[in-house]
Amino acid sequence: MTGAMAPSRPLTAMDVCDRCGAQAYVRAVLPGSGELFFCAHHGRQHADALAKIAIEIQDETQRLQPGKTAGAADR
Repeated sequence: MTGAMAPSRPLTAMDVCDRCGAQAYVRAVLPGSGELFFCAHHGRQHADALAKIAIEIQDETQRLQPGKTAGAADR
């Protein structure tokens, strides 16, 4: 999942999945400034539908990989 715009802010533990309440790692920005948040599981489950309607998708699921930290690719 990729978006055309830079994300407005990193996702934090305060951002929770709209489906199950787990920590969100995916944010979908909808037309009209609405947002949907998803855990990695639900983000994958709804990826095709989100790609059709979202104007931006912020995917931070790479943070779940062991040994990966935000910005590690930039070092």
